Amino acid sequence: NMQEGSFRCDANVSIRPQGSRTLGTRTELKNLNSFRFVEKAIAHEIARQREVLMDGGQIRQETRLYDPDQDVTKPMRGKEEAHDYRYFPDPDLLPLKIDTAWIDAIRETIPELPNPKKKRFITGLGLSPSDAASLTAEREIAAFFESCIDHGAPAKAAANWIMGSLMAFLNSQNLDINASPVSAGNLAGLIDLIEKGVISGKIAKNVFDDMVRTGQPAKVIVEEKGLVQLSDPAEIIGIIERIILENPQQVAQYRSGKTKVFGFFVGQVMRETKGQANPQLVNELLK
Repeated sequence: NMQEGSFRCDANVSIRPQGSRTLGTRTELKNLNSFRFVEKAIAHEIARQREVLMDGGQIRQETRLYDPDQDVTKPMRGKEEAHDYRYFPDPDLLPLKIDTAWIDAIRETIPELPNPKKKRFITGLGLSPSDAASLTAEREIAAFFESCIDHGAPAKAAANWIMGSLMAFLNSQNLDINASPVSAGNLAGLIDLIEKGVISGKIAKNVFDDMVRTGQPAKVIVEEKGLVQLSDPAEIIGIIERIILENPQQVAQYRSGKTKVFGFFVGQVMRETKGQANPQLVNELLK
């Protein structure tokens, strides 16, 4: 109870010759009441044991007390084995024999535990150890993730959305994942729209915000707001050609080797299409 100025520590000390894998006999230093005394008592006991052994003696397994005034440890008692404490069976407690078949039946009812689940997420689904650890920290989160997978979402994409946008929202509202306004199936539906190129990643974040607010599926929100990603090359080329004609100075800079200005043209196309143009297609057509 350090907040009350109360401290007590017991320290076990045993030593071994350098290179040996077997520790020697242990002694226990009892009732040390400060960090300083812990350090001094251990240092003294190490030196004492070393001296005894170097002189050909043997260490007794015992409890010792530290005397800070003399900076020495002193024997307290030698009762350190179970028989020294005179343990005996309690006559009121009958022997308990557990049937192996009963144990096996219980084992069959135990769900997959965190460590095997984590290993399966890594080896079977290709997640990183850190992602797998985060998803198996709570059983409900792991179940939500697996439900997303069952609804067709790729494992990595599902993990990213759950650990990113979804958990950020839930934490901000102090909610657990069972109270999520976005179901596993609806999150998988949002990821599916991204994977199919129907919406961009940038638009998806706005759609997710609407899903949180309304509880509606991503497909409904995208259709109602007309957020379908623009992926028609002919339409995008028309926009690109107009932007190039309107910005001859930037065109000249790019052609003179200042390739960083390329980002300017990408930004102009995305602004013109209100972020709905397929970014990958925009880059390909611009080049």
